[in-house]
Amino acid sequence: MNEFDLVLPSAVDVREVGMRDGLQLEAPVPLAQKLEMLDALVATGVGRIEVTSFVSPRAVPALADADALAAQLGRWPGVHWSALVANARGAVRAVDAGVADLEYVVSASDSHSVANAGRPTAGALGAVGEVAGLAHGAGGSLEVVVATAWDCPFEGRTPITRTVDVARAAVTAGADALCLGDTIGTTTPLRVLQLLDAVRRACPGVPLGVHFHDTRGSGLANVLTALQSGITQVDSSVGGLGGCPFAPGATGNIATEELVYLLEESGVRTGLDLDALMTAARVTERAVGHELPSSLFRAGGRPVPRGAVTPTPASAPS
Repeated sequence: MNEFDLVLPSAVDVREVGMRDGLQLEAPVPLAQKLEMLDALVATGVGRIEVTSFVSPRAVPALADADALAAQLGRWPGVHWSALVANARGAVRAVDAGVADLEYVVSASDSHSVANAGRPTAGALGAVGEVAGLAHGAGGSLEVVVATAWDCPFEGRTPITRTVDVARAAVTAGADALCLGDTIGTTTPLRVLQLLDAVRRACPGVPLGVHFHDTRGSGLANVLTALQSGITQVDSSVGGLGGCPFAPGATGNIATEELVYLLEESGVRTGLDLDALMTAARVTERAVGHELPSSLFRAGGRPVPRGAVTPTPASAPS
């Protein structure tokens, strides 16, 4: 090690969540365009994709085609597909559709849990065992995503002890893995370190990932901090799309292309191709019909050396 070295993992496992978290706030995208998005995303080399959510079509109309989309996933062998569910009914739908690796959200704050799932945190935790049983019975796994792990839009700062208690209870009930969600994009590096340390102490040996939003511009700083603490599983969304429909003020996730640029330029392998990600972002921008928030996408990727042919701007139609 020299004075310029960062203590970072050699590789990071990126989960692309644009198809679910990225699209859930958008006007419904036709299935044919979602399949084009998936074609482009798979071409980036990403190994894990959270592809949809099996929730009420009335609550999230943008994902009403979950069953139809799941029926098409066989065309991309080798990708690890997962889906988010809000209750046991959603888990049954997902398993019946062929998606057995599930994410289940439990909000650390009661107010957000009621807004998001229609029941307080204890009620949401009470279903973890049943959802885990459904996933395990189908040969899959269950990851509990602890939403509002750092802050709640209704209650303010979430006490560390509250998030730790939720994480511990989820594991006790059958969760195979945990993911801590910065639902409204408010946390900062020191708070990231504090919570990660506390959850690891409470749930030793349990796989732990992070899901940051870039609402206040601290998303990538939080990722870098999490990686320095030993985290190797990170969620991101193509183009920076996303946000929680039940959390006022929550905007986009960290952008996958920005994450990959940061990590690869820092010597951390992701297995994703940046140029292919820029293509996927163009396909996504056409699908949603508006400009994407990703700064890297707008800048056009890596700088072009002088004398080289200037590529078409990232946001231009192709």
